Amino acid sequence: MKNNNLKEQLNQHIEKIAAPLCEMADTIFDHPEMGFQEYKSSALLCNWLKKNGFNVIHGVCGLDTAFHAVYERGKDGPSIGLLCEYDALPIGHACGHHLQGPVILAVADALKNIIIDKPFKLIVYGTPAEEGLQGKARMLANGCFNDIDIALMMHAGDHTTVDVKSLAGARLDVDFKGVSAHPSLAPELTRDALDGLLLTFQGIEFMRGHVKKDVSLVYGIKDCVGMPNNKDQTSTEGYVVFRTYHSCDVEDLEKRITDIFKGAALMTGTKVGIAKSHEMVGKLPSHVLNKLILDNAQALSAPQILRPHRERTGATDFAFVSRHVPSAVCRVAFVPEGTPSHSQAFLEAGKSQRAHEAIRLGAKIIAGVAVDLIYSSETFQAVLKEYKNIKAAEGNAGRGSTAI
Repeated sequence: MKNNNLKEQLNQHIEKIAAPLCEMADTIFDHPEMGFQEYKSSALLCNWLKKNGFNVIHGVCGLDTAFHAVYERGKDGPSIGLLCEYDALPIGHACGHHLQGPVILAVADALKNIIIDKPFKLIVYGTPAEEGLQGKARMLANGCFNDIDIALMMHAGDHTTVDVKSLAGARLDVDFKGVSAHPSLAPELTRDALDGLLLTFQGIEFMRGHVKKDVSLVYGIKDCVGMPNNKDQTSTEGYVVFRTYHSCDVEDLEKRITDIFKGAALMTGTKVGIAKSHEMVGKLPSHVLNKLILDNAQALSAPQILRPHRERTGATDFAFVSRHVPSAVCRVAFVPEGTPSHSQAFLEAGKSQRAHEAIRLGAKIIAGVAVDLIYSSETFQAVLKEYKNIKAAEGNAGRGSTAI
């Protein structure tokens, strides 16, 4: 009963401060900034946190647009990480990241002002460059997220839900080098780099029939340079991107694709260089946190609830955090069911009334989850215990046992 009364007080506080935070979301939407260029957006969020009593460091972990804000009440309580993104796509905020910062600010301010009789720590992390640039992975590598027990984040969507799996994989860039010679006088001396790349793509097509159904294989040509008046291509660059929901298969897929590169070079007499980038890990789920999110969403009569959950999402750098601490994303519906992110329809809904409602609702859900964790050590310990078991199970899967 006490928790319900607290949640109601939190909800009232969130409603009280919602209007200026919705305006903030609109401002971020109107000034979209690409990854690692989110100077205005991060400054806007940091200034608000400073004004409202948080200890803020802007530019952490070697990233100019990352930030860290802290509020602590008492000692030895749970340390709850509240993460937010604010980078845009080339077409603008077509993934709803402009809503996340205002949601997290509302959660942090409500918890700071309403809960006074239990110890807890709030750590707000501003995480730039989610869209393809893996900002959270860089932050983690540079020492961030070591001060939190649990990570929570909000994301806009076409359902109010949570998810369990995300895509893992990487991008492999390949560079074939050929040999030029006169095609009529000495064709036997030519070695065509483009032949190597085309054979690679053919090999990938044959590979499609011998991988699990969830595997995605995408390839393309980056550059193709030939000698003037010579059809033979002396230098060709391409790439292959592979994704899978089975994290334990990533190493094998990378090896098989690399073997295709090497085989194509061997068949064409060319030299090949291979470089890996955009490596993504699959997320580790927290079923306990997911249930807390959905229970709080249900109690608030959230729209378009999908239960038990959405099984899969795309690739996300939040997965790196999920492999460091128990983590969950609260997805809040603000567009009609079936509306995909990264679309024009998603973009056009960015400043809608439903978008503003999603800010209020997302903040209330996450604040409610925080109350459940702060006031129930049993629930908090259940999250930690489950996470330990899931990590152990994945370790066993990597050694040949059943995968998660």
